[in-house]
Order: sequence, then C-alpha cells, then structure tokens
Amino acid sequence: MPKPGEHKTVQSRILTYAQEIGWTFVPQAEAETRRGFNRSSGNIQEKAQQASLYFDDLLYQKVREFNPHYTEPQGVLISQLSNFPTSIYGNRDFLDYLRNTGKYFYAPENRELDLTLIDYSDLSLTKNVYEVTEEYSVHNGKHGIREDIVFLINGIPILVIECKNATKNEAIALGIDQIRRYHNETPELFVPQMIFTATESIGFSYGVTWNLVRRNLFNWKDEEIGNLEAKIKSFCQPLYLLKLLQNYILFAEKDEALNKYILRQHQTIAVEKVIQRCHDSQRRRGLVWHTQGSGKTFTMIKTAEMIFKAPESNKPTILLMIDRNELEDQLLRNLKSLGLNNVRHANRISTIIELLENDYRGIIVSTIQKFRGMPKNINTRSNIYILIDEAHRTTGGDLGNYLMAGLPNATFVGFTGTPIDQTSYGKGTFKTFGIEDDDGYLHKYSIAESIEDKTTLPLYYNIAPNEMLVPAQVMDEEFLNLAETEGINDIAELNKILDRAVNLKNFLKGDQRVDSVAKYVAEHYTQNVEPLGYKAFMVAVDRPACAKYKQALDRYLPPDYSAVVYTGNNNDTPELKAHHIDGKTEKQLRENFAKFGEYPKILIVTEKLLTGFDAPLLYAMYLDKPMRDHTLLQAIARVNRPYENEDHDMLKPHGFVLDFVGIFDKLERALAFDSKEINAIVKDLKLLKTLFKNKMEEQAPTYLDLIQHNFNDKDVDNIINHFRDQERRKAFFKAYKELEMLYEIISPDAFLRPYIDPYTTLSSIYNLVRQAYTKRVYVDKAVQRKTDELVQKHIGTTAIAAITDFVEINTQTLEAIQNKPTGATTKVINLIKSIEKTAEDNSDDPFLVAMAERAKSIQDNFENRQTNTQDTLDLLLQEIKYNEQRKKEQAERGFDSLTYFVYQTLEDAGMSDPDSVSHQIKQAFIEHPNWRTSEAELRELRQEVTFAIYAEMDDLDQVTAVVDQLFRLLSQAYDL
Repeated sequence: MPKPGEHKTVQSRILTYAQEIGWTFVPQAEAETRRGFNRSSGNIQEKAQQASLYFDDLLYQKVREFNPHYTEPQGVLISQLSNFPTSIYGNRDFLDYLRNTGKYFYAPENRELDLTLIDYSDLSLTKNVYEVTEEYSVHNGKHGIREDIVFLINGIPILVIECKNATKNEAIALGIDQIRRYHNETPELFVPQMIFTATESIGFSYGVTWNLVRRNLFNWKDEEIGNLEAKIKSFCQPLYLLKLLQNYILFAEKDEALNKYILRQHQTIAVEKVIQRCHDSQRRRGLVWHTQGSGKTFTMIKTAEMIFKAPESNKPTILLMIDRNELEDQLLRNLKSLGLNNVRHANRISTIIELLENDYRGIIVSTIQKFRGMPKNINTRSNIYILIDEAHRTTGGDLGNYLMAGLPNATFVGFTGTPIDQTSYGKGTFKTFGIEDDDGYLHKYSIAESIEDKTTLPLYYNIAPNEMLVPAQVMDEEFLNLAETEGINDIAELNKILDRAVNLKNFLKGDQRVDSVAKYVAEHYTQNVEPLGYKAFMVAVDRPACAKYKQALDRYLPPDYSAVVYTGNNNDTPELKAHHIDGKTEKQLRENFAKFGEYPKILIVTEKLLTGFDAPLLYAMYLDKPMRDHTLLQAIARVNRPYENEDHDMLKPHGFVLDFVGIFDKLERALAFDSKEINAIVKDLKLLKTLFKNKMEEQAPTYLDLIQHNFNDKDVDNIINHFRDQERRKAFFKAYKELEMLYEIISPDAFLRPYIDPYTTLSSIYNLVRQAYTKRVYVDKAVQRKTDELVQKHIGTTAIAAITDFVEINTQTLEAIQNKPTGATTKVINLIKSIEKTAEDNSDDPFLVAMAERAKSIQDNFENRQTNTQDTLDLLLQEIKYNEQRKKEQAERGFDSLTYFVYQTLEDAGMSDPDSVSHQIKQAFIEHPNWRTSEAELRELRQEVTFAIYAEMDDLDQVTAVVDQLFRLLSQAYDL
C-alpha cells in the first residue's frame, strides 16, 4: 500500500487549522493570478520571473486605506517594496517598513509621513487581511523554488512553512535544509518573509529567515506533544504573528556582522509578565530567573524598549543596570542596533543624579556601583522602572540604602542567570525582588528547561588524580568552612578571600604541581578535546598562576596553542607584565578563540572572561581555582553553549569540566542551590561511562549477532538485506551515533579496553550500511575522528569484505553481475551505486544523470518493499541494456550526448520529428555558450528552446513540462 504524501498528512491539515483561526485560504491558481503569474498563457518560466512577491492589488488597497494621504500609483509602491537589497540588510529594512516606520512624501505639507502597512491594533481581526496559500512558486531566471505554505498579511508574505512526510528520516532536518537552499537560490524571496517553520506533523521547528544556524532554531512547545493542530493554532494565531513582527524579531551586531534573532517562548512570556508588573499599581517588585545562555540580555533590552514605548508607561524613565563595566559598551551597542533613541549612558554617579533630578524621560544605562551616595527622594515618580541584571549581586547596602531610598515609588525587577542560593544572601534576594510572588519568581526558565530545549547543554565533570588535588583539610579550613564564601557572587570578592588562603595558594602554585598539572592538561587536551575540534579554558587561581601555567604549558605544547588573558597593573612584576596585552590584541584573541581551527586553542584566565564571555566552541574547562555557588556556576556556564559546524561534522554534545582542586568532590557544599537544579547542572563523567557500558551490553549484541562468518561476503549480504528496511536503519543509526559520541568523549581511557573489539565491529557495520544506503547524510554524518582511526586499523588487520564493489556500466556489465559471488541484495545496492558513480564520472552526459535518477527511484521502491529483490535487479539491468542501446543509436546518428538527450526527451514526449528540432536546440546551445554562468543567456536559451518545441507541439502545458524536465536534468548534469 502506498504511503500517504506530505500534502495529505501535513500540508492540507495545516491549511484547515489555519482557516479555523482566521486565515482565508487562497488556492494556488488564484494566488498566482493575483501575483500576475498566469499559467494559461505565455512562457511559464517567464511568467514566474515576472510575478510579484505580493498580492499587489490588495496591498495597494490597504496602503490607501491606512494612509489617506498616500496618492502614489500602485506601481510606485510595489517598486519601492521591491527595491531592498537581497540580503539580511534588506530584510532588516523591510521589517522597519512592516513596523510602519517607512516613509512617503506628502506634497501638500512638504514633509514625509509614516507609511502604515499593518494595523497592529487589530484585536478583532477585521482591519488587516490574513491569507494563506500553498505551492508558492518563484523563479529568478536561474533558480525556481516552490514553498509549501505561505502566510500573507495585507498581501505581504510573512511566514513560510516547509512540510515534510513523517515517514522520512530526519524530516525536519530535510525541511530546514530546503529553506537553506531557498535562501541561496532565491534570496529575493526572503526580503519580505520574516519567519519560517518546518514540520512533519510531530515536531515543529521555527526560526527567523537569514539565521539558519542550528542553535538558533527552536522547537515550538505546546502542552500536547505531537499535536499539530495545537501548534498551528498557537504559533500561527494572527495576533501572535503580529506580536512577533512588531516586537520580538531583533537585529544586532555581533563580531562586526549583522545578525537576526527571534525571542523564544520563555523570553516573550517574561517580557510580557515584566511589563504587566511595571503597570501594576499594587505590586512593584519582581524576580526573573533565566538560566545563563538562554538570551537574558535580549529579554532585558526588549522589555526596556516595550515599556518605554507603551502608552500606559506615560513617558517613563527606565534604568538598565548591569554589574560589570565591560558590559556597558556591549549593551549600548545592542540598544543602538535596535534603533532605540533616548538612551543615555550614565558612567558617573553625578550623571545619574543629574538625569534623575532633571526628570529625564528615557533609558539610562549604568552599573550598580554608581548608586553610592544617591540622595533620598531624588525622584518620586511612580513610572520609573529599574531592570537589574544579576540581581543576586545587588542585595547589599548600595541597593537598599541608596537606590530604593532615592527612588521610593519605582518598580524594581531583578534578572538573574543563576538560581537563587539557599544562603542568607539568597534569602535577601528573594526578600528584595521576589516577595510579591508566591514562589519567589515572577518568571522562571530553569537550567533543566534550558537543557531540554537545547538552549544550553548539560555539563559533565571529572576529578583529576588525587595527587594533584588540594588536600581536603586545607580546602575546608581556608575556603569551604569560611562563612564569607557562602553565596559568594562576585569573582572580585572571591579573590579577596583567596588572597588570605596562604596555604591553599601556595599549594596551587607550587612549581612541581604546576608542571604536573600543565603536562596533564596538555595530554588531556591533545587526546580528548583537540580531536573533537573544540577549545578549552585553563582557570588559574590568580594572575601569577596564569603566568606560571603559560610557561609550563609551553613546555608541552607549541606556544601558539595557549594565551593569557587578564587585567594588567602598572605595579606588576616583569613576569606579569610579559602577558599584558592592549584592548585591540585582546579583542583579536577573543575572536580567534571563537573560530574553528584558529589559534589560540587554550585561554589561560583567572577573572576576565569567566563571566559574560560567549564562545560556543569552548568545550572544556580545566578548573584550578576554588569557587562556589554563583561564581562557580557562572564560570562553568562558559562551556555549556551549543555549537554546530556542518562543514566539519561537529555537534557539541555537552560541556566538560576537569576539576584540579576537588571542589566537585563536595558538590552539595560547593553549590548551595536546590538539589533538583544541581542535578540538572552538572553530572559526573562516570555516568557517561555507565551509559556506554549499558548500551554496549544491552543494544550492541543485536547488531553484532549479524556477523556469523568473520565479516566475509556472506555477512555483508546478510547485513545489507537486514537493513533494507528504513525504520530498522533509522533505529540502528540512532543507537550507533549515541554510542559513537560517548566513545569520542571518553576515549582515550582504560575503561574502554574491553569494548574496543565489539565497538570497532559495530562501527564497521555502520560504515557498511551507511555506504550502502545513503547518498547524502544529514544527521548521521561520517564517523568521528577517533572512531575512524580505530576502524581503519581494524580493516587493515581483519577479513572485512569490500563494502562497495563498483561495476563498470558497459556491455560487459550483465556478465559481470552474473559472475559476482555476492547475494542478490548486495548486487542491487552495488549496481545502484555503480550507476550513480558512472553518472558522476560522466557528469556532462545528461542521459546518465537521468538514468541515475531512475535508479534512485527504483531503490526507493526496493527499500519500501514495493518490489522484490529479483524484480529490482531486473529493472536495473534493463536500465543498463537501455543505456547500451542509446549509446549505439547515438553513435549511429553522430550525436553528442547533449543533442541525443534532447532528441530522446522530445521523442519520449511524442514529437513527430524530434530530429530537426534537436539540431535547432543544439544550435541554440552553441549560440549561447555562457548559459551556465549568465542568467541573461539562460533566459534567452530557454526562450529559444521553448519556441523550437512549440513549433512542433501546440499543447502549451506539455511544452512547458518538456522544457522544465530538460533544463532540470541539464542543471543536475552541469551542477548548476
């Protein structure tokens, strides 16, 4: 029984649900007519090229309705909206227009007015026109694409949904890959389109156009898992999309490049809760915990922007307070990139006092430390809103004695990236900010939620050998037993405490120990971390220790591998001054460290970069500095950022901490937080070993039992036949990739010794199945580096049969196939691979490309068990016979491969005299030699080919189909 297609299972259901929440369905034919794309007349490709991206008439009608003074002709409006750059910059500028900040000239008053495109006050869904259509085609002369479902507001395409069949492996990954291709081939389409989603009816991934990095793609969460209806009716709800367009899409500069972001569900919920609290006349406190790495900074900025613009705020004053000077410039840059005006930087106490005394209305950016000495009742307005970053650090005297006394009627909302601890400091934070909410938090996005959403990664730790650890008595007496270390939330405070820990520091900085630790780190990094492609932090106890570790690491690694980053002092010793760097050099070091393959690979730090620094490539932290509570959490959170590099098959599984002080040996004392949160934060690496052991003992035998003959040709036949079923392959690939990642992380380790042989055999099975059944691998990439080396050694010493035995496609192929000792299933796979390889080796022969396509279709039917093995083999052998016949006829006619391919295509289409038309078309190709690189020549060539065929075939739809088929296969043949 044939499987249902994606239209029936996904696409049509989405259209139904969309109509039920207020969207009007526009059939494909009607949508194309409204876009000026009429299939009933003229050249279809040219019509597609000339088609508008908009429903022009509707768009113009709404513009005239919303802008009574707008008198420009319709063509001027469409031209204006079609003139943006086909890039992320054009998309940013178009969003400004969608937010009604575009301009048009009003001659009677000789001034520009705002151009309204969308009415954002449309709570009744009657002011804007909400439409949805399907099979939305676009062609730019070189590439043509067709989007599954497009949502339009007032005739403007806003949201695209790519639908996939749930029966396909990694269906959503395929859908997103398709969106990536659309960006590359038809970027003009993504000037107005702002948001995209991909679904196979179970999962539902979303993101913003022009940002397709994996870590910026998110799963839309609904209470009912797999409920497509609930997801569509919540995400695609017109009022929600209006909110996204108006408020929750951001553009910001990062590393001197423009980036686009969308606020996720936890962020938008928090923003709205904070705004609601700010406008609540009865309650004036709130605490927001969003775990580090989940976008807390953008949440704060967007909250400040929306409070400032809200009419209920009545021209407010908003204080954005941060806890570190180095974050001020970054925050100001982000505010500027969002286009916010009325932003003042108060870098002195006197500036804050002056602004508040003069009743400044706008956003003030400053640090918490600038409040000391603020006068009482400096401003008693109630519409002053204070958003405080890292609120757990602000519960001391400065906030209570100065800020709250100076602004007695203000609303205070604290933001924190770590859970509030259970010490007296933590209780003070709840008393200051969380007193008006039953559970202490106005909104909470925990570490466990963040890991589940893949916003951040889990952390695993291991403890260094005992001889390197700080003696337990010294650690207790000089650090853990000191009351002032509890709840400590600032590294500067931590350093003051550690300065008194004389014995502890002397032990950590002993020359022999530093050398031993450096050697251990060098070996661990080169064996465990570098092969994975990631980078590391070496965290030393103080700046002199940093200098020592640099000198020691240089004995075991090339000097370029590591660099020191700390704040210099004029009174430093020559040893410390040797590592002083200016701001420009430090900036370059940071940027290089965040790039794959660039030096340095290890940064030696003690205070700088332990908070606020975001480098997803950072995987390992070598911790040689006692920390606890917030300082420890903030430091180790540097390694929990997701990272993906498709070019090098890298997908970061988690962060890793190697503890040289022994703090993780006393985790409950070191992290005074709720035990549920601790369990979500860090896990012992021993758990990964246990997981590997369990999988090897419980799952691996099922697959290893397939090997009965020392991996000879009979085993190969058996394995290929066993994994003919797609679901069986999918389950195996998933199980193996989980095992492989565990092996890559744990190796090298003596623990793996009993598992090397069975794991290697399992890897060889995976290699065989992967090569047999996959042409392009999306999620199941090639084997990782350590595993690959292991398998290569294994193949050289065992009797593993050839995985793929290519057969040359020629007159002797039939005989060669019959003489092969392999089973029928293996012959099928090898023959399909041979046809594909022959097509690749002769990529200028479009007939072979078409033949490879047919072979892939035969393979799909074979894998779906719609044809049996012998019938499949017969079909493939018929393809080879047919290929030999066409080569013979091609030679007899004196045709080259292109002319013959055109001839054959026309003959198959039923043309009575394909010979003469083929020569005409061949001549057209000769006259347009640059058709592969010039869009203009390609258009002219298609036109001439169409006219030549149309002269012999008067059915326009048939002509169009023949031309499309011809150029599609030619594009594949010539890799266009």
